[in-house]
Amino acid sequence: MKASKAQIERALKAPDPATRFLLLYGPDESGSRALAGLLAPGAERIELSGAELKADPARLADEAASISLFGDTRAILVTASGDEVLPAVEALLEAPAAGNPVAILAGALKPTAKLLKLALASPAALAFASYIPDARELPQLVAELAREEGLSLDSRLARRIAESAGGNRAIIARELRKYALYIDAAPDRPGRIDEDVVDAVGAANEEGDLSRLVESVGGGDATMLQAELLRLRSVGIEGIPLIRAMLRRMILLARLRAEVEGGRSVSAVMVAQGKSIFWKEKDAVAQQVSRWRSDLIAKGMARLLDAERQVKAPGGLGAPAVDEELFAICRQAARLR
Repeated sequence: MKASKAQIERALKAPDPATRFLLLYGPDESGSRALAGLLAPGAERIELSGAELKADPARLADEAASISLFGDTRAILVTASGDEVLPAVEALLEAPAAGNPVAILAGALKPTAKLLKLALASPAALAFASYIPDARELPQLVAELAREEGLSLDSRLARRIAESAGGNRAIIARELRKYALYIDAAPDRPGRIDEDVVDAVGAANEEGDLSRLVESVGGGDATMLQAELLRLRSVGIEGIPLIRAMLRRMILLARLRAEVEGGRSVSAVMVAQGKSIFWKEKDAVAQQVSRWRSDLIAKGMARLLDAERQVKAPGGLGAPAVDEELFAICRQAARLR
């Protein structure tokens, strides 16, 4: 059955023996993993891969019915890439008993996926899809994650943190945890963070920052772009987060450029933005607004969206497709200088 976020959270925290498995899927894999972290708090965690269950479909039902040597609660987390776990899940549903909760992380399943259809149709299953937050939702997400760390912050700083993390929930959570440690904050001793804290220990000083990559693409600096791609890849940041960061910049440029082409000066448009644009980025944004025409911005956005589709497609080109499109947009920016 399809579940709401509140329903899936309750089911994960306090599993119902009548529910044989919980399917966590959707394009926001970091969001799904965050939900999986709620599964049966304090229980012994058993992790299985899709490949293991494909080779031994009976194992999932066996693990779900097994009893810990010391009688402790057990929870089973399966990481799957699609329908390769279907026989194991069918065996689980048909088993005479289970007992241990099972959560399946399945990524961005297609609507036609047999595993998804099974979960939605079965009264003994719950399915929840996690979607990447849009730009309007990101500050709220940051605020919610900040409260979990005992932090408070204003909406402008929340937007800055979200953008520097490329909208990636896992990176946002990691950054907020650093800030909490830095100011010695916790849920029982809350603290407030400001620009100075983020400047001191935030992603801008480490590997998680995407602002330099965005500026290198929008400004046409291929040398800087190459360096940033290598730096980010060395710490495991590539693909979708880069697309999302660049799309947010192109969306901003599209909105501002429309005002310029409507008759307003670049300086007037930038002044009207107030503090909605991080002060360190204002000069670069103003230069890009003055150079990029609306039709070229639209083409750049189309290329980024196409690259995202390629990354998500089965057997797609993956991260190299993203790099290729970023360089193509960067070359276009260089021609506009």
